[in-house]
Amino acid sequence: QVQLVESGGGLVEAGGSLKLSCAASGRTASPYARGWFRQAPGKEREFVAVVSWSGGTRSYADSVKGRFTISRDNAKNTVYLQMNSLIPEDTAVYYCALSRRGLNTTPREYDYWGQGTQVTVSA
Repeated sequence: QVQLVESGGGLVEAGGSLKLSCAASGRTASPYARGWFRQAPGKEREFVAVVSWSGGTRSYADSVKGRFTISRDNAKNTVYLQMNSLIPEDTAVYYCALSRRGLNTTPREYDYWGQGTQVTVSA
């Protein structure tokens, strides 16, 4: 089993920045991709970003490309999401997830999920 714990969410004004963190614990020895998803009220959970085990390959949703950066520190079993130039449409609960099946953008391909952290961007 793997446990994921997110932190770093909060309330920020439009144009501001936040950095989310997600620490993994448990059986994390195998190579795995780490992803971020988000879910706004009344909407489906959507892909935000994913990073490969080595950190060398990253993929982003078009809506966040150029504003968000995903990174990871395997020594700390932690993945980060740096969010800049935030807009109200970024308001959602952000979830980190772990996949042992490569770089994926669909939630069903992920094996473990965190509890989520709320990000609210005011206009």
